[in-house]
Amino acid sequence: MSRAAVPARTGAGRAALLALALAGSLLAGCSALPSFLGGGPERPKPAELGPNPGLIGVRQAWSARIGKVEFPLSVQVQGTTLWVAGSDGAVAALDAASGRELWRGSAGGALAAGVGSDGSVTAVVTRENDLVALGEGGQPLWRQKLVAQAYTAPFVAGGRVFVLAADRTVSAFDGQTGRRLWSQQRPGEPLVLRQGGVLLAVGDTLLAGQAGRLAALNPGNGSIRWEAPIATPRGTNDVERLVDLVGRVSRVGSSVCARAFQAAVGCVDANRGTVAWTKPANGADGVHGDERQVFGSESDGRVVAWRRSDGERTWVNDKLTYRGLTAPLLVGRSVAVGDSTGLVHLLSREDGSLLTRLSTDGSAIAAAPVLAGNTLVVVTRNGGVFGFVPE
Repeated sequence: MSRAAVPARTGAGRAALLALALAGSLLAGCSALPSFLGGGPERPKPAELGPNPGLIGVRQAWSARIGKVEFPLSVQVQGTTLWVAGSDGAVAALDAASGRELWRGSAGGALAAGVGSDGSVTAVVTRENDLVALGEGGQPLWRQKLVAQAYTAPFVAGGRVFVLAADRTVSAFDGQTGRRLWSQQRPGEPLVLRQGGVLLAVGDTLLAGQAGRLAALNPGNGSIRWEAPIATPRGTNDVERLVDLVGRVSRVGSSVCARAFQAAVGCVDANRGTVAWTKPANGADGVHGDERQVFGSESDGRVVAWRRSDGERTWVNDKLTYRGLTAPLLVGRSVAVGDSTGLVHLLSREDGSLLTRLSTDGSAIAAAPVLAGNTLVVVTRNGGVFGFVPE
């Protein structure tokens, strides 16, 4: 069966924008679709914001530009260097302390996924299903045609480039030559998400999100070591059964916590391949956290903190409802989330109260905020890259 892609959101309700550009087919059971796709009640209005309390001092240190971002961008960070990309195929490495451009290259086509880098090899995926690798100065190294479209940023480590395709296939390529080393295909549901999934390493194990499971693979040959279910597909139609794991994840040692799309948040012990806990959750973006708590943004704009040990909720912030929030980032005493109007909200990690609010260029924050050195970095849909530092 051919698989259809479900678009990710660009504002409030990403999970619901099942605008059915569905590879030549329409979904059955239209009654299951959200009413605000047409003919129903109006979309809820974003919560109005109160005054900025300014309880912590943060200033914009620099800004840069990469070009419009209309794909599921994952900003890659290594030390004080960060890699970003634009929809037109531009890929750039920036110094996070100053915003200075270290190099800029091109993938030679519009992008569907990126960026992954180990500092030597930087990889992205084009809309034409080309996996493109760039060298340390941004020069093209190689390109390899993929058998299926990918929306998850490639993962580059150990001299290899790993790719999670939208059909749940995981493949490995030689980082210098592009030679395909292995490919592992798993059965999945007929619908796939047009947004980033889960792909990372823990020790000598490659972890990949496949449907609602976190799968551990041998990076040398792709064989499966274990699978841990965070959510199980349920429901009466393909939309309701869609429970893919979505990035980002929260990893502390061997504890890896992730979100299953519109179904659950859970934590897995990556050493033993066992599920520590799962809790129902209705969100479309990943999570972040520390050894004490895991933080996530629900589809209705509530920000939730779960206790890492057992998944019990420690607080909920409902002051940002329907503002189209990104996945959060834990930074110091704050939890940072971006919204669809270009604001970045810094919440207290202890109780979720607002500490301060930062402005960018007025367009939606395109990717989960990242921390590079001492700099909080966000990228907007209009292609603005902003670096903020404590005062």
